[in-house]
Amino acid sequence: MNAGFYQDRLRVKGAVLAPMAGYSDAPMRQLCSEQGALWTVSEMISARGLVHGGENASLDLGRPYPGEQNRVVQLFGDDPEVLAGASIRAAEWFGAAALDLNMGCPVPKLRGRGGACLLQTPDVAYRLVTAMRGAVPLDVSAKIRLGWDHNRAVELAQGLAAAGASLITVHGRTSAQKYTGEADWDAIQAVAASVDVPVVGSGDIQDLPTLQRRQQGGVAAVMVGRGAVGNPWLFAQARGDPDRVPDHAERVQTALRHARLNVQWYGERRGLLQLRKVLPRYFPARPEWRERLVQISTLPELEHLLMGPPVRGAVSAPRTGYDLVRS
Repeated sequence: MNAGFYQDRLRVKGAVLAPMAGYSDAPMRQLCSEQGALWTVSEMISARGLVHGGENASLDLGRPYPGEQNRVVQLFGDDPEVLAGASIRAAEWFGAAALDLNMGCPVPKLRGRGGACLLQTPDVAYRLVTAMRGAVPLDVSAKIRLGWDHNRAVELAQGLAAAGASLITVHGRTSAQKYTGEADWDAIQAVAASVDVPVVGSGDIQDLPTLQRRQQGGVAAVMVGRGAVGNPWLFAQARGDPDRVPDHAERVQTALRHARLNVQWYGERRGLLQLRKVLPRYFPARPEWRERLVQISTLPELEHLLMGPPVRGAVSAPRTGYDLVRS
């Protein structure tokens, strides 16, 4: 199947699209992959939901777009047998290139069911990785935080590597910090120096200068989350094309394409409702559009707003096709 996926993808420098609930869905993954993301990670999927017949939500989150490659499926749970079964289904149903264990999500609804709670029970996490690795011939990685309420990331990473993890992603905050304060990249670098498997660093990468600085910090790659929302071009820049800066016309065409992909994937009402939080991020230089963008409800309405009087000096970009269909 695809053991060795991470080593193969890491032969070139670049960035990875983070798993983000409500964001890293099929349309966003497609746009970021086209711009050169090393790989993308799905929204987190319940292992138990997959094993017990496949909940509709789990199936929707795992379903690839036609022709999707280099997509890692992220699972959450706390039972080795369940994770093993879910790994088999993720490989068979979703065509995953690799699997990732969520050990970093700090949201309360996961309490007692995996996510960052595994930082408190690392022995359980190690058994989960071993079970997943034994179930499928795929690379298995884990995404962790520095710890629950204090930094024990080196210990955690060494245990995960010994359990069979092929790669470890480290977000530079504890679970207790959630998203407050600043990510500790010195701690991430310490993890990278302590294990023989590749380490991907995550946290506070919002722009190209920060990304370039973090790429030099001893990690195998960087993971971008919120900084990629409305900015898929960051992945092309991370691959060594810093001049890949979109003009207004390209921003318009990409935002429209994102909207059309969403409509094909979800239907118009749900697709545009889901995209309202994303659209303003495409147009940081047009704050006057924000109020209307967050209320968009139809494609013609969006097209009328974005394709209105041309901006002085803008060069029209050709319309790009889109092939995402609900499968």
